[in-house]
Amino acid sequence: MTPLIAAHGLTRTLNETVPVTLVDNVSLSIGAREFVAITGPSGSGKSSLLYLLGLLDRPTAGTLAIAGRDTEPMDEDERAALRLATMGFVFQFHFLLPEFSARDNVEIPMRRLGRLGRADMRERAAALLASLGLADHLDKRPDQLSGGQRQRVAVARALANDPPLILADEPTGSLDSRSSEQVFDILTELVRGRGKTVVAVTHDLAMAERTDRRIHLVDGRISSDEGGRGAGPPG
Repeated sequence: MTPLIAAHGLTRTLNETVPVTLVDNVSLSIGAREFVAITGPSGSGKSSLLYLLGLLDRPTAGTLAIAGRDTEPMDEDERAALRLATMGFVFQFHFLLPEFSARDNVEIPMRRLGRLGRADMRERAAALLASLGLADHLDKRPDQLSGGQRQRVAVARALANDPPLILADEPTGSLDSRSSEQVFDILTELVRGRGKTVVAVTHDLAMAERTDRRIHLVDGRISSDEGGRGAGPPG
């Protein structure tokens, strides 16, 4: 089966007076329905690697295929189209548009993709929010929601176009312990119940241990790649 992500020799170097290598010769393969945690000390290249895998940055060297498609020859429009159709993003800070309601924020990726009509977009956004326990908050703005609720809106937005791949950068980093647990449970359900692949950068080692697989980075390189003991792909 073609892996969802196939990276070979990914390297990202900043061309400064003294070159700085953020990601150093990383090769990995991630399949469907995996819950993968990327761990490592601060400055180890975790977020830099995630941004390369999410086509938010280009590697200095190496190759990256997403769902069997080589991304190296793609121009920025092609990369954006692939990203929009196959990936959803959840960041430490939700990045919701403050003037829009929860439902309007979730509709934004659908509007950009352009596959659904207005009524269908609104219905899908409402259904996604309801599935995450936010049925009574569709018309509230981000400043009317708690931190955990805002992050659940961000998850709904990531799911808007039904992508196979969810990339999360410290998704529980700004939340209290109860909200962190709720968001982790949601990410687990995306793998178990919805068949998604989730790749999450995290400092939370307890969370990482509950995923299928933990990739540990040190100085931009993979120092270990081992299975967790938690979510597990659905049978």
